[in-house]
Amino acid sequence: MYNMQRPIILKGKRVSLGVLLREDIPKVWLWYNDRDVRRYLSSPDAVFYFEDEMEWYERVKRENEKHRVFAIVENKGSSLVGIIGVHRIDHKNGHAEIGYFLSKEYWGKRYATEAVKLVLDYCFKWLNLRKVYARVYECNIASQRVLEKNGFKCVERLRKHVHIPEEGFADVLFYELFKDEWENVKNIGNNR
Repeated sequence: MYNMQRPIILKGKRVSLGVLLREDIPKVWLWYNDRDVRRYLSSPDAVFYFEDEMEWYERVKRENEKHRVFAIVENKGSSLVGIIGVHRIDHKNGHAEIGYFLSKEYWGKRYATEAVKLVLDYCFKWLNLRKVYARVYECNIASQRVLEKNGFKCVERLRKHVHIPEEGFADVLFYELFKDEWENVKNIGNNR
């Protein structure tokens, strides 16, 4: 297999956002099927086949106006540690949703916080969006902290809205961040 060098889109201190490569998909597929990683993602009970992941990858490439998905790459060693996406990009209304996950061996290293900071730079500077939002389950405290460290505010709660295996029904929390708010707090991630 040809080993392609990954173009880096935005570089941070610990991690960078790079182009997601076809050769990344086997690793992403394994992560999507890891119950610990999958627990707080949409459809936590889903089982993904390799062909599903390849179709998803091709769809993301085709629908580049609606979705941008980046590889989260560790700067030291260039390992793929997770993915982060900008979804439902709405240029007319100036908003999009972000979603992300890391392989569990990289949890607790502040990689997600920095990846969100980088994707916000991309959303507000490159896509010229006015607002970014995210959904998180109430029991996913780590993801709530990632968003809050980046200046997001919880603005809505859908009570007992989703079923999480082994945990029961949970609230879905909606977070949002406007560009002008981000301008005021964009360095917050560097201080934590």
